Amino acid sequence: MTPVCWIVGAGDFDATRFAPAPGDFVIAADGGLKYLDALGVKPDLVLGDFDSLGRVPAGGNVLRYPPEKDDTDMMIAVKEGLRRGFSRFALFGGLGGRLGHTLANIQTLAYLSKHGARGFLCGERETVTTVTDGTVSFSAVYSGYISVFCLDEPARGVTLCGLKYPLDGAVLTASVPLGVSNEFTGTASSVTVENGTLVIVWGDGRLEEVLRA
Repeated sequence: MTPVCWIVGAGDFDATRFAPAPGDFVIAADGGLKYLDALGVKPDLVLGDFDSLGRVPAGGNVLRYPPEKDDTDMMIAVKEGLRRGFSRFALFGGLGGRLGHTLANIQTLAYLSKHGARGFLCGERETVTTVTDGTVSFSAVYSGYISVFCLDEPARGVTLCGLKYPLDGAVLTASVPLGVSNEFTGTASSVTVENGTLVIVWGDGRLEEVLRA
């Protein structure tokens, strides 16, 4: 089973999908520590500038950063996970709240996909991932809507298989939302981009199948 780096930030948190397995690694990014404390989960690492948490936690597994920094706490956590060799990331507490933070976390997903890894931004009702020059596959159990957007313009060779509205080798741009509000059909499906980066958003709460694929 592919090990996963679970990162919890200070945004909206869906505890029902937070399910680290043995061998996974858990990082509390600043205010995300409050959620883990409430669950009785001891993180492997705590980091951030701790402006959201309001205090600097004690312990030998704490990394403190100054508020005046180029990276967000979530990005620092992602880079730390990459440094430790993880290629799959589940980011919680990264949607909702300030729109600027949500957009920053989507850019963080793109950073992962451009570094040969994959992250999943998990909200209370939606999941977001990015794919760069590759494919994301979904099993037949997924249902509901799925939307696909171009992040790097243009995205070439975009193919959607098994969805209600297919595409075959299409070109998507960042200024035309052609891929919004597609649907799963009860069969295996996939999103492929030959060159570029896509943002994929879906409303099915399922995560485990794509997270460890």
